[in-house]
Amino acid sequence: MTKAYLGIGTNLGDKEKNILRAYEMIEERVGEITRRSSLYETEPWGYHSEHSYLNSAICVDTELSPRQLLMATQRIEREMGRTQKSIDGHYHDRVIDIDILLYGDETIDEPDLKIPHPLMQERDFVMNPLNEIKPK
Repeated sequence: MTKAYLGIGTNLGDKEKNILRAYEMIEERVGEITRRSSLYETEPWGYHSEHSYLNSAICVDTELSPRQLLMATQRIEREMGRTQKSIDGHYHDRVIDIDILLYGDETIDEPDLKIPHPLMQERDFVMNPLNEIKPK
């Protein structure tokens, strides 16, 4: 069992409901959520939008490999209605975004999978919820 930390965000529709649905789907498909941060309302990062974000971080105990975890979270995003991924710094509104922030003590640097998440230190909307639930 590995502790994985995920960042979750949404800025479309019923944002709290989107986050709670993502939690349910993660528990069904990934593993037990052992810690959840508070919900943080934040402004969009990297682009302009009239829609604020709701963000959180969770810790989940999982038996999935990092690659399986990526596939599971991307499937959840698609099923919840996300149709586009952010590419090369071009961001857009989204119903759900699930990022793998940390996976145990592993470091992975592949084209489509980077752990720890390479931009998390630059993003208060990631670090504030993560710091709330992750032991120092």
